[in-house]
Amino acid sequence: MNIDFGVWASIALMHFVAVISPGPDFAIILKQSLQKGLRPALWTSFGIGVGILLHVIYSILGLSLIIKTTPWLYTGLLYVAAAYFIWIGISGLRSKAQANTASENVQHLEEGASAEQQNPSNNDGNQSSASALKAFGLGFLTNGLNPKATLFFLALFTAAIPAETTLITKGFYGIYLALATGIWFCFLSYITNFTQVRKAYQHHGYWFDRAMGLVLIAMAIFLLL
Repeated sequence: MNIDFGVWASIALMHFVAVISPGPDFAIILKQSLQKGLRPALWTSFGIGVGILLHVIYSILGLSLIIKTTPWLYTGLLYVAAAYFIWIGISGLRSKAQANTASENVQHLEEGASAEQQNPSNNDGNQSSASALKAFGLGFLTNGLNPKATLFFLALFTAAIPAETTLITKGFYGIYLALATGIWFCFLSYITNFTQVRKAYQHHGYWFDRAMGLVLIAMAIFLLL
């Protein structure tokens, strides 16, 4: 297994700035944490982590086939991947604060959580019905069916990982991505139970988008050079 720590660091950085930005995964974890509780949110986080493996598998197998059969197409995909990273980077830089919308979303979710807390019997019934398997499946489907995740991982495995990297090493990178994603959303499940943290993230989350934009643009240029 020929692990290149420079490549690993690049993958880890690009993945981190992407995973912390608000998206479908973030939204479903926030909803689960507020309305169902910490345990269902954690199971949903596990499902999201396993969903990453789905993207990893078809990215590795598909790109390996392309490299063997049409090397010129792989070179083209490399430039397309870099362009994609630059595009989502520019989108991140254009992110603006939406304080009113954020406040309304937080208030709406908090009202739902408070309503369940005021009805213990209903809350217990909901907890029993929202089984671990159901929560896990919710996370898996949310991530697995996300087209943006598909594009991101195809671009990541095309641009950041050298073509000569062995399948075993690519598998190692993929397992790392799945574990890192699951750990992040478990952490997010925990901290979103604190009202002040939740509100701060909602009000200032656009700064995460901007930071992601700067890093992805810089990484895309670095990869091309």
